[in-house]
Amino acid sequence: MEPLFVHHLCKLFNGRILFGNDDWSIHHAIFHKRHKLEHTHTMIFLGRRQKIYWGHISKFTPCLVVTDKKEEDIKKFYPGVTIIQVNNLVHAHWKFTNYYRNLFQIPVVAITGTCGKSTTKEMIKHILQKDHHVQATESSKNEPRRSFPYLMGITKQTDMAVFELGLGNTGNIKHQCNLFKPTIGIITNIREHHLDGCNSIEGYIQAKGEIIDGITQPGILLLNADDQNTKKLPISNFKGNVFYIGVQQPSDYHAKNIVYAVNGMMFDFELNHRQFHAFVPGYGEHQVYNALFSIACAHLLGIGIDTAIEQLKSFRNMARHLEISHGINGSTIIDDTWTINPLSIEAALQVIENLGKHKRKIVLLGNIYRLGTYEEEYHRKVGSAVSEYTVDYLITIGDKAQFISSQAIEDGFKGSVNHFETTEGVFEQLVSLLNEDTILLIKGPMKSKSMIELAQKLKEPN
Repeated sequence: MEPLFVHHLCKLFNGRILFGNDDWSIHHAIFHKRHKLEHTHTMIFLGRRQKIYWGHISKFTPCLVVTDKKEEDIKKFYPGVTIIQVNNLVHAHWKFTNYYRNLFQIPVVAITGTCGKSTTKEMIKHILQKDHHVQATESSKNEPRRSFPYLMGITKQTDMAVFELGLGNTGNIKHQCNLFKPTIGIITNIREHHLDGCNSIEGYIQAKGEIIDGITQPGILLLNADDQNTKKLPISNFKGNVFYIGVQQPSDYHAKNIVYAVNGMMFDFELNHRQFHAFVPGYGEHQVYNALFSIACAHLLGIGIDTAIEQLKSFRNMARHLEISHGINGSTIIDDTWTINPLSIEAALQVIENLGKHKRKIVLLGNIYRLGTYEEEYHRKVGSAVSEYTVDYLITIGDKAQFISSQAIEDGFKGSVNHFETTEGVFEQLVSLLNEDTILLIKGPMKSKSMIELAQKLKEPN
């Protein structure tokens, strides 16, 4: 964060100093209880109904408390603690975030979508970091409550920013866009997820579409020409430029001749009747889409296509994202325990189908969460999808995942099916099945510690 003088902030808030002095500067900013106090010279936004342990914050003096508490409700004062009283803390917060964001006239990329947004964000960051100082979200930590600290991470040294937008409920993306004020928006794809917070797929599409109004005008919107739900977004009123990436449909940034190669995917890339040859680490056609978004975004930010493609070759995939490992008994393990939803399962099935030619294929799937009242319906659709692939063994774990196995059987799945309520006993069964002629895909929710541990146990020790 760029240092800011307290007296300037007091004027910005139209506030009143209740205690302390204003001739010093802050270097950090947090919300009380939402973020951890770790440094001196921190500004703390404190709500009127929130309790605070003044003895704790006194350990990090000098510090600044901005609050809409009444003076009589603040029981104690400590040396080094400056308190600014404001009429409305929410208004003070937005005044500050708008002011701070407007200090930096830099391109800001915001990415959302059902699948691929974390990888696409990491790819874009990897390309940009060659010649730029980039502020970005960390891993897949994209919850709205983390957005404020990410914004505070922008400094005078930052010349570009790439932020992943998380969606749990309607309004989340709008909130994050109000903070980040993106100049480029990316929607990777839209499929069934977070239906508990958005009530339906239509509500989910609408929630993802909040990014359109959130782009600073005139801005850029980058979309997937092949995604059917993306076509339902209301982009007619968008005043900026819209560009498309694609594989199947005509698009501005187009890939063709996609093939599996050693440790990744090779494809031909077309732009303005020019053709480039590209390679992206990581398996699956979905990885080509991620690469297309990253190359297109870099190009729109002024980076040459050749430079972006060359830089992408050295990209390292995120852990547990279709991570290929040597498994026990000489087997091959595909660890995809980072997240799970119907679209990511389809992508993973395509990968094991291609990598597992001439091998015995085992697919192990866990519960899919955040589907609301549609849980059974979409688990069963996954079961139908599995039955269309040449899988030899299907193993499901969890109360919801049982619908996957039961539907696969109903649809005439030709392989063996086993269901477990928990991971207990799964390892023992797999040990008897795994050998050098076997490939196993394990896919479960990131919050399932037991499935993550199972995947690790199945891998050969380094």
